[in-house]
Amino acid sequence: MKAAVLGSGSWGTTFAMVMADAGTDVTLWGRDESVVAQVSGERRNEKYLPGVELPVMAATTDAAAALAGAKIVVVAIPSQVARRTLEDLRAHLDADAVVVSLMKGVELSTDKRMSQVIAEALDIADDRVVVVSGPNLAKEIAARQPTATVVACSDEDSARRVAEACSNTYFRPYTNTDVVGVELCGAVKNIIALAIGMAQGRGFGWNTTATVITRGLVEITRLGRALGAQTETFAGLAGMGDLVATCASPLSRNHTLGKHIGQGMTLDEALVATGTTAEGVKSSRSVLELAQKHGVDMPITAGVVAVLHGGLSVEDMARALLSRPQKAESETV
Repeated sequence: MKAAVLGSGSWGTTFAMVMADAGTDVTLWGRDESVVAQVSGERRNEKYLPGVELPVMAATTDAAAALAGAKIVVVAIPSQVARRTLEDLRAHLDADAVVVSLMKGVELSTDKRMSQVIAEALDIADDRVVVVSGPNLAKEIAARQPTATVVACSDEDSARRVAEACSNTYFRPYTNTDVVGVELCGAVKNIIALAIGMAQGRGFGWNTTATVITRGLVEITRLGRALGAQTETFAGLAGMGDLVATCASPLSRNHTLGKHIGQGMTLDEALVATGTTAEGVKSSRSVLELAQKHGVDMPITAGVVAVLHGGLSVEDMARALLSRPQKAESETV
């Protein structure tokens, strides 16, 4: 099985490593010539995964060469540039290749999920688009620490095909057909992680953290159910599993950026200090727009948007959330 991974950042490189360790023939594509040369020549990517020894894999800046003959194409590029990047590569995609999204977000201009963006940009059917999501912090996986993930596709055969290509001694994939649920979990958990980071940056403790994680899961579930997702997905690896990992770990980019905001930095300062893409910053607005279109109440998400893009203080966000009308905990919709 030949695979191509588009994106030589930390998660793209890590997933290429996972597939190579599973016995898949992988070619990594990236725009940075120095990164590509180091991956192929020295089996390292010091820019994004310092100190990690990679397995043998090809790497190139030539997207057409990477895609040639690839039956699995993994997309690990920033979500907001995915459409135009993939449109340029459409002609090079193999006719029966499945395309895997590692991206976590919702497109700003359309409020569409990444699987929808991939299908449109590459002009392929939904049953050729696979989503991978779970408690998958790249640096821990790059250290070959054990974890599991969810591989979701409307076509079970496509999901199994991708699962087999990435299953190894430290990375265990579970298949699922609930693409909507898995994908929404991956997008919204970044926003909840921003809220947790903001709270911890202000010095709030574990009671606050547990409250925001739990009520954040309610928001994810509420939106997912409105869009037709399966309720059980939100209690699994892609839901609660990924939410806990992203909200609790200092390795999470969104958690880190939120913490900088909570400590008093402006958004621009926090972006510089974080030093890498935090998908929740941009996708928070599109997720909120999506929720509003469907009449779904998402107060934590709305608060994060107000802090990041509306000038609201973290203290005022906390006060607004705590002053909401009382209700029964079971009222999740």
